[in-house]
Amino acid sequence: MTRIGVVGLGKMGLSHLAILNAHPEAQVAAVCDSNSYVLTTLHKYTGLRVTSDYERLLTEVELDAVVIATPPRLHSEMVRAALERGLHVFCEKPLCLNVADSVELAALADERGLVNQVGYHLRFVASHREAQRLIRAGLLGRIHHVRAEAFGGVVLRAAGSSWRAQRSEGGGCLHDYATHVIDLLTYLIGPPERVGGSVLNRIFSDDVEDEVYATLYFPGGTTGQLAVNWSDDSYRKLTTRVTIWGTNGRLSVDRQELQLFLRDRPSDAASLNKGWNIVYSAGLADGVWYYVRGEEYSAQLDHFVRSVEARRTPTEASFASASQTDRVVGLIKEDAIAPRSAGDHLTYQARPHRRKSFPRLRRFFVGSP
Repeated sequence: MTRIGVVGLGKMGLSHLAILNAHPEAQVAAVCDSNSYVLTTLHKYTGLRVTSDYERLLTEVELDAVVIATPPRLHSEMVRAALERGLHVFCEKPLCLNVADSVELAALADERGLVNQVGYHLRFVASHREAQRLIRAGLLGRIHHVRAEAFGGVVLRAAGSSWRAQRSEGGGCLHDYATHVIDLLTYLIGPPERVGGSVLNRIFSDDVEDEVYATLYFPGGTTGQLAVNWSDDSYRKLTTRVTIWGTNGRLSVDRQELQLFLRDRPSDAASLNKGWNIVYSAGLADGVWYYVRGEEYSAQLDHFVRSVEARRTPTEASFASASQTDRVVGLIKEDAIAPRSAGDHLTYQARPHRRKSFPRLRRFFVGSP
């Protein structure tokens, strides 16, 4: 039985608590939060051991692991303290606000042989896992372009005092939502090596961005586009989709289904057709013992608990892979504030045609490339 402490009892922390309480191989030994009302209520109605002191949780409670679901600003210090005490760690995303901290924590966890995982639950969606399998099997041929997007009506008015509305706490669309999409791309095809044309726009928020756009450049010449907007209420709920173009077709995947178009069907892919193939996630997903919001949330914690039991590393969504996402986030932030020169912009100029009166449009780059 894995003894776990849950730290941070906001939306995700309470979800993790409910799932772990029902896990057959996990025991929630104590919870920690700064909200005295939440702690008092939980203790009164569940009998759980509670504390508002993280240091006391680590030193006075017998634990095998901690699940950290606090605002991102606190992740680095809390994760390090747990690792230094020999505890396995599951941390909500993003791992850190500074990629150097993420790399350091990944190295510390590996050095001590501790199980480490970040809450990138999209890796545990059945259709995403099937997409990765098909891509790795080479069915798309050489991948030349990808588009990853997430849209939804999350922030539709000036935000209040939540940490998600504060840049210093790690809030904003980039850290809170775009990280999921970037990590999913890393899971499917690997991380980009550089970015360009990054845009961080505010729509309703005062201190953080509400939409993120960037061009991604991957090793081998593959290009990509990232588009995330959490202030788009034309979507009933947050929707994430990745589309991948290859020399042998196109794959498009979201939580509900996978659409695959193949120009040619490989001889060893008897279950697939030349042309269109549609696979529904419901037919791929494994059952879970407890369902909260989606089976992927239970699946990721089950993966963590089973990994702790087996002392199995690396896990899916390890600190090392999460640090790749933190690196890309850092690149986007730097690129978004970088000064733009005239040579960075593609422009159009009208030039008279020799034989006709209407102008001929010619596209060219201004300045040196």
